[in-house]
Amino acid sequence: MTDPHFRADATDPIEPDGPVVVAVDGPAGSGKSSVSKAAARRLGWAYLDSGAAYRALGWYVVQRRLDPTDSATVIDSLPDFDYRIGTDPDTYHVFVGDHDVTGAIRQPEVTAVVSAIARVPEVRSFLTGLFRSIVARTQKPGIVVEGRDITTVVCPDAHVRILLTADEAVRIARRSAELADHSAAHVGEALRRRDAADSRVVDFMNAADGVTTVDSTDLDFDQTVDAVIAVVQKETHV
Repeated sequence: MTDPHFRADATDPIEPDGPVVVAVDGPAGSGKSSVSKAAARRLGWAYLDSGAAYRALGWYVVQRRLDPTDSATVIDSLPDFDYRIGTDPDTYHVFVGDHDVTGAIRQPEVTAVVSAIARVPEVRSFLTGLFRSIVARTQKPGIVVEGRDITTVVCPDAHVRILLTADEAVRIARRSAELADHSAAHVGEALRRRDAADSRVVDFMNAADGVTTVDSTDLDFDQTVDAVIAVVQKETHV
């Protein structure tokens, strides 16, 4: 069965008696999305890519030819931002209105505007409400939520909090493999700009108190998923 798509509802809190929440933070190219999705699949849980919301808003801003550095304009666009996302890791899709933007939001031209949008407090507040709404409505026994500030802002009381990281060169190589049509130099420059800009808003390179670091520099994909699941099992006994 296809998991339902959810729309924003900033009034829904994260319920203490709700699903097991695994929060995964980390820099660009660390494998947050793919590893978190695979871990959720193996656990039989839901999966939420919070960064997709920022990217989808970036896509929306680019498509409407809005200035991403004009905070007021971006804020004014939020009421018309018709965003939906699936939480089943096997049927994951991202929509803005009738447009399936699952692939489009990963393109460099979208990545280039995401940081400017993410720095706007009203945007972060709006999307944090969206993420908490999705977590609260999860029908699965658990949900893996990944993004930039998930362990510290969105889900600071998550049952499991993980910082997934890797050396910069490894992260650039992984992102380049995802974007075969773009040069490694172009991808590397975009990744560095994104990390530098986002680091002004959130600290995603250092684990906060109570957050477990998983360094995947010397791990392959399956080993990284194993490492994340091991942390989940240790802290929740699932």
